[in-house]
Parts: sequence; structure tokens; C-alpha cells
Amino acid sequence: MIQWSGVDSPSDLDWLGLYSPPESPNDHFIGYKFLNESSTWKDGFGSISLPLTNLRSNYTFRIFRWSESEIDPKHKDHDQNPLPGTKHLLAESEQLTFGSGVGMPEQIHLSFTNMVNTMRVMFVAGDGEERFVRYGESKDLLGNSAAARGMRYEREHMCDSPANSTIGWRDPGWIFDTVMKNLNDGVRYYYQVGSDSKGWSEIHSYIARDVTAEETVAFMFGDMGCATPYTTFIRTQDESISTVKWILRDIEALGDKPAMISHIGDISYARGYSWVWDEFFAQVEPIASTVPYHVCIGNHEYDFSTQPWKPDWAASIYGNDGGGECGVPYSLKFNMPGNSSESTGMKAPPTRNLYYSYDMGTVHFVYISTETNFLKGGSQYEFIKRDLESVDRKKTPFVVVQGHRPMYTTSNEVRDTMIRQKMVEHLEPLFVKNNVTLALWGHVHRYERFCPISNNTCGTQWQGNPVHLVIGMAGQDWQPIWQPRPNHPDLPIFPQPEQSMYRTGEFGYTRLVANKEKLTVSFVGNHDGEVHDTVEMLASGVVISGSKESTKIPNLKTVPASATLMGKSESNALWYAKGAGLMVVGVLLGFIIGFFTRGKKSSSGNRWIPVKNEET
Repeated sequence: MIQWSGVDSPSDLDWLGLYSPPESPNDHFIGYKFLNESSTWKDGFGSISLPLTNLRSNYTFRIFRWSESEIDPKHKDHDQNPLPGTKHLLAESEQLTFGSGVGMPEQIHLSFTNMVNTMRVMFVAGDGEERFVRYGESKDLLGNSAAARGMRYEREHMCDSPANSTIGWRDPGWIFDTVMKNLNDGVRYYYQVGSDSKGWSEIHSYIARDVTAEETVAFMFGDMGCATPYTTFIRTQDESISTVKWILRDIEALGDKPAMISHIGDISYARGYSWVWDEFFAQVEPIASTVPYHVCIGNHEYDFSTQPWKPDWAASIYGNDGGGECGVPYSLKFNMPGNSSESTGMKAPPTRNLYYSYDMGTVHFVYISTETNFLKGGSQYEFIKRDLESVDRKKTPFVVVQGHRPMYTTSNEVRDTMIRQKMVEHLEPLFVKNNVTLALWGHVHRYERFCPISNNTCGTQWQGNPVHLVIGMAGQDWQPIWQPRPNHPDLPIFPQPEQSMYRTGEFGYTRLVANKEKLTVSFVGNHDGEVHDTVEMLASGVVISGSKESTKIPNLKTVPASATLMGKSESNALWYAKGAGLMVVGVLLGFIIGFFTRGKKSSSGNRWIPVKNEET
């Protein structure tokens, strides 16, 4: 909590800026809050609660006066709001440090590897000193250990602004990657990461993959992003909080059953503002440290003006949606199975995690990239072809393919028309020939389920006619309209085509449950955590649309709609200062690293510093 007082003649545009590192220029804030969020702001004092994520550098806070006459309509954020002015600085705090917490492991997340009896764990720390994972079947005996490989990326690896600018760039810390080996199928393992000298994380646990399991459970969505407790240069995704909350409920209800998460593109929506990646991983750590978190690349992780593959027909499709990141944070912060990679043609390291596959129980999962070459004759096409042709249907009777941009949608996404046509021309024949059961797509921030479909024509069974779902409704709240009538494109009338079996603008995620006989997918809505649409695909090929039998998980408990994943801070610190004209009584700061409290902080003599100017 931040407290202030002694602000003379307060204005409803007075604002508080967050800065990390503390030497950042006034207009290079991490985020800001208006003082009028406090009920007592008109009296010149107030307080704001503000959880902080560990960015591996100190914070400072600054209070500014801003008037309506100084609003610059040309200086706006991504959400078209005027950015606050920094001409009149009223006060600045001394530095707040996380102390030894800077070296603590953060942003812990799991994923499968190419080997069945293993589990990868990745995390971030403030320095490159050696770190480890220790693990075992008992929480009290973590008898196995493995060293973690450290790596990092630099500002010069970014392709464009804001990622390589002083506004967007922040030190990403060191990314650590290691693998837990020789795991027993379906057994719960306990683990923690870190080192004796820098500190260890809390103990987490997961259920090891069991490829012979009779049941498969997965939580699948796209375009989630993250929420921030402040306003920043880009729009963030408040709905993502509910998505994580309900999935965490579902995971806890599973008990000792294994599960995994699939996030199919548009991961953090950082778009070149580095600290948003930190906010994202802090938000998902409660679920990503418990079940494998798998991803595929989206336009907001990758697209840049000089990307290597941009055919003429795609010139208006692939723009600068990656904010200059050109896939670098995505490629290093995740390490998916397989070894797919492509050169960026820049100083950036090769882009990884483009296409891969794995088995889990009765389902074969395939991930593809819609941002790089998927046409016939390319390396990705050949991978998809070989992979689908080699599936053992006795072992995994169901095949699920996932990518970011949809092959089918009834939203009015005119810009992507050509890419959809190319996907139908080049990829759909592979899906049809090899009897893909289900195709999942993101990019469109809605939920939509199609009939079993091929060449835009409904079939009767999924064999030869995969069921397509658009599941980009996990957080991003920019939503396109549906397709209007061709003869009345300007009227807000949007008939639902016969191929579209169910569609909605509600946020949420999908829950997949499969055994040898049946694969069921349910859409869970964020407003109540309940199932709103279900489709069943039987091993025989029959598709049952809108079945009343959902993927309900045993022992599922109701979570209050008001519940959040926000924890309480471990400690508080108070600073005092007095100055001429402006009296700032103090700052009371409680921080949360992500959504659960882990770190420690230290300070000495911290206080607000009055700034001399004409107003003070």
C-alpha cells in the first residue's frame, strides 16, 4: 500500500508513477495510477494498494501534477488514452529493493520433453550463478538433483521498437532450464528450484506423464495475456485473472490425475514492453508450476516487418504485431519438445518452438506455426505430413492439431482471408487424409465451434471432417464483429452460418477429457465457471453436438465469483519525509511476486523526497 499526504490543491489528474530501474526517465514508467482512486484524494492525502512483481531491479515512485490544458491528444497509449504528462514532478521516493529476493527463482513453469519419463522445468533469476532442481516422490526427501542451464537475451537481439527502445526494454534476467529424469509414470513428484547460496523456491508438485493412461485431461485456450495492477503503455487483459482462477480450481479437483495446459498463441501480449512478460509468468505460475504449460507461436510474439517468410499474398497479414520482439522472449522463455527453428535474418537468435508433437494418454497433440511457412514443400509441411502419417491410432485414437490463426471462423476477419484460403489449400488435405479429430485455433477472441467440416462443407463424422474450434477467448477483450450479410455489409445483422454450431463472445477456456472410446471438449465460461457448450467425438467417428454430458471433473468445488488469486504480502515497510510546500507522510508498500508471495524485501531509510519546482 502506498500512502501520501500534503498535496496542495489536488487535481483529479494527479498521478503516481512506478519506475524500475529507479533511474528511468520520467516518461519511462512501468505503469501509473491516478491519485483519485483513493476516496480521500480531494483532501490532499490518500492511499493505493499496489502489488509489485519482482523485476530484478529496485523501484521508485513519483507523484506528478497534470492538468487538462496539458493533455496531448497525439500522445496516446495503445488503448487510445492520453499518456500522463511528466512536466510537474511533486515528489519522488527513495529506492525500494527486493534485497536477497532478486536472486530467488521466479516464473516457474513445466513442460514435456521428447522423452516420456522426464519433465522440464524453467525459471528466471536475477543473475547467472548456477542453479539446480531437486526432486523426489516425497516432499520430505528430494533426493534427486539436476543442474540448470542459464541463458539470456539482450536488447540488441530485439528487432524493432518498442522492444529495443529505452521505453520498452528492461533487463529480462537469466532464464534457467533443466530436466527431471527417470520419472515413474503417473506418480506425483515434489520439486524446488534454486541454490543454497541464492535461495530455494517453495516446494511444488506435479503428476508425471503416463502415456499408457486410460484418460487424458487438458485445459486449452488462446490469446490470454495477463492483467497488471496499473495502467501501462498497452492494454492488458483483466479477464485472464478469471481464466487462471477457474483452471486452478479444475487442476486441484483432479487430485492425482495428470493434466496439461495448451496456450495456442498470443501468450503475454507484451508486444515489446519487457516487464509484461514478468507479469504474465507471475500470474500463471500457480498453474504452470503444477501441470505442463505448452504453447505455440502467435502474431503478437513474432510478427515483424522484415520477417523471413512473407509472400506477396501475406504482405498485409504479417505486420509488426510482435512489438519488435521477433520471437526472442518466446523462444528462450519456453522450450517445447522437438527441435524446430528458423533464422530471423537479424541479430536475434533463431525462433524456436514452431512445430512439435507428443502423446498424452489416448491423444496425439500436434502444434503448428501459422506465422512461418506452412505451405507444401516447406519444412513445417513435411513435419506435419510425417507426423500425422506416423500416428498409432491403436495407441492414440484421437489427434488434436493446434495453431494460432484459424482455418475457419465466421468473424469478420477480412485481413486474414488469404491465409485461411492457403490453410484450406495446403493443410486441410493433410488433416482430412489422416483423420485429424479436432483442430483448435486462437487469434479471434471468441469461442466458436464448427460442424465436422472439410472444404467449408459439413460432414457427418469427424473421420475425414475434423471438428474445428476457435478458442481465443481466454483474456484479450478486443473482439471483432461477426460476418455481416454479403448484400448488406453495413447493417449490424450477423446471421450464423449453418457450419457454425455454437458461437459466443464470452470469455473462458476449453476443457478436454478423452479415453479410448470418446473425446469430449467443453467450453467453460468465466462469468460462472460452468460449462456452456460441449461436443463429443466418439472413436467410431460419430460427433455428438451440444451433448448434455460435459467434461465435469469429479470433486469440483465452487469458487466464489469474487475470488482472486491475489495473496497477501509477507511484510510491510514505512517511510517518512517532510518538505516545503509538499508533505508526503510516507509509503506503506506491500508487494506480491506474481499472485503468490514468495520474495523478501529490505530497505533502510527509504522515504519520499520533495522535488523543488515552481509549484512546490
